[in-house]
Amino acid sequence: MRALMLRAAPIAASNAPVIIQGESGTGKEVFARALHANSPRKSAPFVAVNVAALPGDLLESELFGHAKGAFTGAATPKRGLFEAAEGGTLLLDEIAEMPLGLQAKLLRALQDGEIRRLGDTRSFSVDVRILCATNQDLGACIAKRMFREDLFYRLKVFTLTLPPLRERKEDILPLARMFLEQERHAGRFTAPARKVLARSRWPGNVRELANAVKHGAVLAGKGDVDVEHLPEEVVNPRLLTAHSTSMRTLAEVEREHVVHVLEACGGRQVDAARVLGIGRTTLWRKLNTFGIEAEE
Repeated sequence: MRALMLRAAPIAASNAPVIIQGESGTGKEVFARALHANSPRKSAPFVAVNVAALPGDLLESELFGHAKGAFTGAATPKRGLFEAAEGGTLLLDEIAEMPLGLQAKLLRALQDGEIRRLGDTRSFSVDVRILCATNQDLGACIAKRMFREDLFYRLKVFTLTLPPLRERKEDILPLARMFLEQERHAGRFTAPARKVLARSRWPGNVRELANAVKHGAVLAGKGDVDVEHLPEEVVNPRLLTAHSTSMRTLAEVEREHVVHVLEACGGRQVDAARVLGIGRTTLWRKLNTFGIEAEE
């Protein structure tokens, strides 16, 4: 990513929209944050929203805000994410999933530099740089009438393609160190652990690497992260291949993984829930579903 960031330095300094393409989990948001951090807007907010995570009507309110009484339950006015990102950068992740009607409103905002809250009659200016991320081919989406062509060309000032992690091996260890720092872990990766991390193909890309580092940080405690602390499928990729071809049910795979993590954490359910990325109550329910005695 460092090499790509160096090539993208003039783009970071620009105020123009950018489309960031790449496989799922390649670190598109990480790269978008890097663009913001290297831009003249770095002291202003960086705001990200996953377009696919919200239904159209709620997404419109989230982006543009709403006036009092705009809909049932709108007891007070609300600022949208455009206003929250004033002077800074707004990342629209999974932009291909935005409903067509809302795409038209986004196009107007980009063209005029103005937005209007839902249910309001007044427009006002905003100063926001738009970055978009997608794992889809927007050209194909246009052909299927799922994405507006005029919006595409309004956004397509710069297009950057983020290669999968397996094609940029030089980024693996710097990213791993960054994720370890984010976990506030005082230790380092041992030489054998660095070797294992560097040789993995990371089919889940940057997202998988981040989860593997979190897994290792928890199991290592206050010490250095060694091979034994990394997920089994990272240490032994053949294990992942064998598991994927054994035709097991999803419930069987989930149970085995949960049990493995719980054992690796010495039975400490709080630590296991953190490694798994789920809440303590959710883990408790899963253990009971699996027929495993769980602490109250």
